[in-house]
Amino acid sequence: MKRLSQKIAVITGGARGIGKAAVIKFLAEGAKVIVWDANQEEGVKLVVELKAGEKELVFIPVDVTNQESVVAATQRVISEYGKIDILINNAGITKDSTLMKMTAEQWQKVIDVNLTGVFNCTQAVAKYMIESGSGKIINTSSIVGLYGNFGQTNYVATKSGIIGMTKVWARELGRKGICVNAVAPGFIATEMVGTIPEKVINSLVEKTPLGRLGSPEDIANAYLFLASDESNYVNGTVISVDGGLVL
Repeated sequence: MKRLSQKIAVITGGARGIGKAAVIKFLAEGAKVIVWDANQEEGVKLVVELKAGEKELVFIPVDVTNQESVVAATQRVISEYGKIDILINNAGITKDSTLMKMTAEQWQKVIDVNLTGVFNCTQAVAKYMIESGSGKIINTSSIVGLYGNFGQTNYVATKSGIIGMTKVWARELGRKGICVNAVAPGFIATEMVGTIPEKVINSLVEKTPLGRLGSPEDIANAYLFLASDESNYVNGTVISVDGGLVL
């Protein structure tokens, strides 16, 4: 039997990169997948590319920084499917700069998407998970949220904040039958990492015991475990998927 059969999964930032890999993985495991993404063009393209046979995939354009947009999208999913079993808070951006060069706009935009967006989505969806007495919430942090990184004050602040929120929500929602966990990816071969100079990438690969960057599928596999019944006693944890980079 497929591990996510008959599950309703919402994946934010699901149009590209890690999110897209998760969409593919969850569809293969039997879930009905709803993608929330601000990029309407990429979202429509994703549905055209992946929707086939008995698989059920829906795209809803959502601005996770806008609470009304998130609430409306949540209500639409509930109206159509009656429940949300899984929420993957995957949407995120970077606007890197050192402390003394970072602008207020760079700071605020990353905070709005990466931190407030996760709060907005979780608050809206958790309401219905509480009513049903079950659910899986998976938040995307980063190894830099655990160890810091040069030139990423804003990004690190959000990814550290996500770990803190994960632990709070695991305490608050665990008694309601909801598991809340986080995944902390290392450096993954996506468009976001593609902005890093090749010399830096090569250095990271050399420092990683597995000798390669991670793939989006590596993270999707961690999402799958935390979303499935195999992780029903896992709550409030952070799973690092980084190839051993930080050892």
